[in-house]
Amino acid sequence: MAVRGAEEVADMADGAQGGGRENEAARRRRRAQFLRELTEARELRDRVQPRRAKAARLRHAMRMRTFRW
Repeated sequence: MAVRGAEEVADMADGAQGGGRENEAARRRRRAQFLRELTEARELRDRVQPRRAKAARLRHAMRMRTFRW
């Protein structure tokens, strides 16, 4: 879990009081950071547990094959 920086906490406090545009920009920044960390965590898990990652890939492929467009 990542530790929030002082700047990010200040952005969140300002976003609650400030206009919608700054709040939206802060939300997008936080979301982008979260998605980067999530991707990094998945890649790390795949490297550490290759057998589980392969099984997950195969399950996902099976779900996609049986999905009806």
